[in-house]
Amino acid sequence: MAVDPVCKMEVDEKTAKFKSEYQGKTYYFCAPGCKKQFEKDPKKYL
Repeated sequence: MAVDPVCKMEVDEKTAKFKSEYQGKTYYFCAPGCKKQFEKDPKKYL
């Protein structure tokens, strides 16, 4: 299980609908809102 870097919720990588690449790594999100927040300022959540 991956952890959504924004809300810290567990996300199954196999079924995740929302994901984003940042510096060669894939991040998974529980919802489109978390993905959008992460993409605005990734460093804030890493």
